[in-house]
Amino acid sequence: MNVIDKFYEVVNPQKALDREAARLKLGMARQINPLNSGYDGSGASRTKKSMLGWRADSRSAFEDIEMNRQLLTQRSRSLYMTSPIAISAIKTTRTNVIGAGLRLKSRIDFNLLGITQEEADQWEKQVEQEFNLWAESKFCDALGLNSFYELQQIALMSWLMNGDSFTIIRHLQPTPYMPYGLKLHIIEGDRVCNPSSNGNVSQNAKYKGNQLINGVEINKYGMVEAYHICNRHPQTNGKKEWQRIKFIGDKTGLPNILHVMEAERPEQYRGVPYLAPVIESIKQLTRYTEAELMAAVINGFFTVFIKSDSPEDVDEDFKGLSQEGETINDMPDYKLGPGMINLLGAGESIEIADPKRPNVNFDGFVSSMCKYIGAALEIPYELLIKSFTASYSASRAALLEAWKAFKMRRTWFASDFCQPIYEVWLSEAIARGRINAPGYFENPLIRKAYAGAEWNGPAPGQLDPVKEVTASAKRIEIGVSTREREAIEINGSDFDRNIEQLTLEQEKMNQLTKGKEGA
Repeated sequence: MNVIDKFYEVVNPQKALDREAARLKLGMARQINPLNSGYDGSGASRTKKSMLGWRADSRSAFEDIEMNRQLLTQRSRSLYMTSPIAISAIKTTRTNVIGAGLRLKSRIDFNLLGITQEEADQWEKQVEQEFNLWAESKFCDALGLNSFYELQQIALMSWLMNGDSFTIIRHLQPTPYMPYGLKLHIIEGDRVCNPSSNGNVSQNAKYKGNQLINGVEINKYGMVEAYHICNRHPQTNGKKEWQRIKFIGDKTGLPNILHVMEAERPEQYRGVPYLAPVIESIKQLTRYTEAELMAAVINGFFTVFIKSDSPEDVDEDFKGLSQEGETINDMPDYKLGPGMINLLGAGESIEIADPKRPNVNFDGFVSSMCKYIGAALEIPYELLIKSFTASYSASRAALLEAWKAFKMRRTWFASDFCQPIYEVWLSEAIARGRINAPGYFENPLIRKAYAGAEWNGPAPGQLDPVKEVTASAKRIEIGVSTREREAIEINGSDFDRNIEQLTLEQEKMNQLTKGKEGA
């Protein structure tokens, strides 16, 4: 506001209002460009009627995501516990990404290590045996409840439902029956929060000069340094204490805690639930299906109303009830039954309640919504509702499209969860002398060469085994794939173990053949 405007505001307020209104109109006129340039003629238009009511205000990752994460998590959990579509989406992803658990396949760089292929095979086999000794037992779990492969499912489910999962890595003393002291403790993401916040977001929280964002401590460069964990769920009663766990150990260089999440934007420190983009759609669809189900149930009751033209007759009927609710014998008695004949009084008629259910449009509407939801979650409609009624080509195309997303999440999960845990375990195994790996602790390059691994899980499945096995054999024949890779892709098996088992079976068949010939 300039000096002239201030003068008119004091002397002539109406004149001041007119000047301000004229200024606003002039500003709007200047914004209107007669020649559309770039996106202002489409998505960035301020003049189209279809865009006038669209107020899009996007801010930082903290304001858009961190400030809303708690409510998103609560609603996602609610859907998981109440909505069949939500349960299907989460469990379908869990089953195809993890299945019974991702299995270790050691892959060391024997050329860099200067050893032969045979020595590398022997070393890899020993490592896999030692790892399974720890991974297949419940001693790997700090709570003693699950094996490593079951913990994988819990960690992935926690991310899908809550947006992220945290695993504290503990080191205890080994026992006579378990030579490794490594323990994994998966905790609820709600426990990672700012001290004394009860789980609420506090952007300005500090710890010794570092900023705290939803329990994640970052330094002045934005790098994660530690996590602050409450000893219980922040919304429960009881004394609460917070423990600060450094992300990376100072002496070992290994992680003390694993944070599994899928970041959507730069500078995002906490994840959002898998269902976040479709929470409203799934909730509305659930309400609709519940309403249709209730209408169908009511229709199944075959409700009949007795209509009377005389209100006095109705009053007389209800006079048959005493104050204690006892029925007097002179009340009319109406019943439905096979071959039943009821005599109605004068002026009375019947009316059947017909809610017109089931709704003939129900299946089409739900199917369309499931396609809409599945597209956002990268799960084809057929897989989401487990209905494979289309042609072979269409079903296979849907399965292959879904498998792209499953493989992407499997690779990501193995990189963020399985591989770091394997490297921590391998360091302990070598330090305790159970695995021989010269130079492992001295040279980071040698360390990486020893820690190479693949994590294999469930295969996509086969719609037409004959066609797919034939194609697999052709890929091997022309050199675009290997027998080991095809074994993994066809049924998730291990090629080396297949060869060992086939050799054993062939020897038994040869012995049986010789026995028959001798007889």
